[in-house]
Amino acid sequence: MRLQRQIVDFALQRRSLLAAVYAGRVGVSEVCDASPYLLRAAKFHGRPSEVLCPICRKEQLTLVSWVYGETLGPVSGSARTNAELQQLATTRDEFSVHVVEVCRTCSWNHLVQSYVMGAIPVPKARRTRTAKTEPPNRRAATD
Repeated sequence: MRLQRQIVDFALQRRSLLAAVYAGRVGVSEVCDASPYLLRAAKFHGRPSEVLCPICRKEQLTLVSWVYGETLGPVSGSARTNAELQQLATTRDEFSVHVVEVCRTCSWNHLVQSYVMGAIPVPKARRTRTAKTEPPNRRAATD
């Protein structure tokens, strides 16, 4: 069963931003600005990646998955582990997942990928028009 769909990869945007940082057009302080909430989410809900931080090169990045969706209620806008994502995908309607890479040392963070999970919404039935019935012919009724 395929759970992820409509996958968007932000690798080109990431490469472009890192090239601008390495060239000095963008300051390190502009890209290393992870919020304390994101850093805590990385600590408790993140999963380690094999990619070394492109800014400080001191530790491997942590991937954090955030969920968003109208049908999620209070769960929307929170970080979730892979196990929680699997459970949500089987029990909830369609929602989106945003994967952010975070360096817990220098606070580098970047959106890596987004995709959709959950039950595929059933299209609403189209209303069909019924053929208009001709009004009875008045002449025929009077004859």
